[in-house]
Amino acid sequence: MKFIVSSTDLLSHLQAISRVINNKNSLPILDNFLLQLEGKTLTMTASDIETTLITSMEVETAEGSGKVAVASRLLLDTLREFSEQPLTFNINDSNLALVISSANGSYNFIGQNGDEYPRMPQLQDDARTLAMPVASLSSGISKTLFCTADDELRPVMNGIFFDITAENLTLVATDAHKLVRYKTIHTSVSVEGEETVNFILPKKPATMLKNILPKESGEVEIHFDNKNAHFKLGNYTMICRQVEGRFPNYNGVIPKNNPFKVIIDRVTILNALKRVSVFANQASNLVKLAISGNLIHISAQDIDFSISAEETISCQFEGDPIKIGFKSSFLIEILGNINASDIVMELSDASRAGLILPFENEENEEILMLLMPMLLND
Repeated sequence: MKFIVSSTDLLSHLQAISRVINNKNSLPILDNFLLQLEGKTLTMTASDIETTLITSMEVETAEGSGKVAVASRLLLDTLREFSEQPLTFNINDSNLALVISSANGSYNFIGQNGDEYPRMPQLQDDARTLAMPVASLSSGISKTLFCTADDELRPVMNGIFFDITAENLTLVATDAHKLVRYKTIHTSVSVEGEETVNFILPKKPATMLKNILPKESGEVEIHFDNKNAHFKLGNYTMICRQVEGRFPNYNGVIPKNNPFKVIIDRVTILNALKRVSVFANQASNLVKLAISGNLIHISAQDIDFSISAEETISCQFEGDPIKIGFKSSFLIEILGNINASDIVMELSDASRAGLILPFENEENEEILMLLMPMLLND
């Protein structure tokens, strides 16, 4: 088979799917891209068994059809060095010798039999379907992914929980210290009445989607059964194995009655925390917030090095004074993942989780972030 393709177009498609490939694979064939030509459509696949990413593009001219597996690192390193130009791929169907020809030279590869590449897992007949705007899924994954854990003992925490009802979709991620709950509206779903269905999307495919979704538009179709999930986009298809297990009851840990509500400018408190946290103890990262009147006093100290810092910023607050401590890196991370100009902190006491919410949610989304406090000695 033979085809001519733009060097930069091919490189951008292959780079997008190459992140799936592991540095060390259990099957040597997984070090390759699978290239498949049908008519003028070139389909490219990368996989690590657990996650498979597929993309396709139209080539300029094509002869024949077939599939071949090509070493991913060698192909990417070659394509990176080309400026925009047409490249001719000529594949010998009998011995899988592959020659890439440019205006000035030729580059010889040896391909592998494409039939040895693992087949995509098929969904069961009772698979469910969910359709939603690409922008909503992109926003939801971006705002929850940072909260996933790296916990070998509790793998269910190492992904984003998709909780689906007939009315809406809720994405949840938690690492037991912080939690994000993101609610949005879907366009259509194969769920009826009071029924709820759910699955856990692992961190790696979620990261792939985070990188791909901003380039897409329109709708994403999600098909899932009790083992796998398919995400179908305009230019990409991703198939991944779900995390097995039961996700913790996230609604049970969200405190309901929080008498103290503080409204603060998000950028002001974020910048103050970044400055003050430099002086926090490196082991604990503790910053203290003392709220009274319309002021928040932020302080941190490291007794070992005899350093400390404090800063006072204005807020809107009514009620008795309250003191609470948080791990500064977690609080900075949470504030960095909210887009609103003002935030609301809902607190009850120094030992219960604090809620951080945008003062105004964006259209069709509702975000809640939770952070567990750290005990104060004073």
